[in-house]
Amino acid sequence: MTETTGEPNSGSAVPDGAGAQEPADRPLVELRDLRVHFPIKRGVLLDRTVGWVYAVDGVSLRIDRGSTYGLVGESGCGKSTLGKTVLRLEKPSSGSIVLDGTDMSRVSGEPLRRMRRRMQMVFQDTLSSLDPRQSVESLLVEGLRAHGMDEGRGRTERRLRELLSAVGLPASALRRYPHEFSGGQRQRVGIARALAVEPELVVADEPVSALDVSVQAQVLNVLRDLQDEYGLTYLVIAHDLAVVRHVADRVGVMYLGGLVEEADSDELYERPLHPYTRALLSAVPVPDPEVEDSRERILLSGDLPSPADPPAGCPFQTRCPWRQPGVCDVERPEPRELGEGHRVACHYAESIRDGALPGGSAGTVE
Repeated sequence: MTETTGEPNSGSAVPDGAGAQEPADRPLVELRDLRVHFPIKRGVLLDRTVGWVYAVDGVSLRIDRGSTYGLVGESGCGKSTLGKTVLRLEKPSSGSIVLDGTDMSRVSGEPLRRMRRRMQMVFQDTLSSLDPRQSVESLLVEGLRAHGMDEGRGRTERRLRELLSAVGLPASALRRYPHEFSGGQRQRVGIARALAVEPELVVADEPVSALDVSVQAQVLNVLRDLQDEYGLTYLVIAHDLAVVRHVADRVGVMYLGGLVEEADSDELYERPLHPYTRALLSAVPVPDPEVEDSRERILLSGDLPSPADPPAGCPFQTRCPWRQPGVCDVERPEPRELGEGHRVACHYAESIRDGALPGGSAGTVE
């Protein structure tokens, strides 16, 4: 017997017809108030829901066709869950995932399987995401056959050789197994597998975090070259801000399930407005001793709060050096535009930017 309690009010989803656009201006991907809440179960004989983990909590964003959207944040902020939900590997609790005009949150069964040809994923852990019992040829052919793209031995073999050449691997790699490759080579195999079915959207979850710095640059250059050649659209998930700056056209910063700041890449790195974004950027080393010694450093105290018990008001208020009692701990800030395409969810973003609000006790500003 299973007893459940109702999920908390997730907010109203945006109607399908809202903000209709001409196809030429329509983004490839648009998320509207997306929420992913996982139930917390208790009991042995009576399985009941006693709470929720708010992994993704009200995220709205758009990814233009042929562009790269970088999603950054600490471990546990919900960015990987968001990426998996975009591909419908996780089921959304509410909101919508619109892929080229189709609401993916309402698609299931065979139509969903067909739509997945248009969107693929590059996983962080290549060793566990590639079947060790399958050769590279078997791994690549599997996707082609699943989507009816295997056109006979000769044509398929030419296709596989072209894929390996595109990611910088020799044709002899087709006969080898995942454990016979280095980490960077395995990631190239993972990229080739994602590209095999000719997708439009590729979600890359920490694609280079487990690689050496020199290999990271090679893989990132491969991704960029493939985007130029095939017109791919990327959602790149990472915690390394330097990696995201290298590849992204637009960047979103996540904290505790929500998007706290979003802007074009150059704008966000040169003029961050949210305290959390400023803290993240202040932790990135600058290869100039004079600049490094003179720049602002923001040291955050405490750890990321539990998504099962988020704080009241602003999610960042428990760690924010500029926290203002009576406002930040009461009212949750809504994202607002403070410049063309620059959205930030902070009550005092302008005051912090202008230095009109001194740092408080939740952290240290040096």
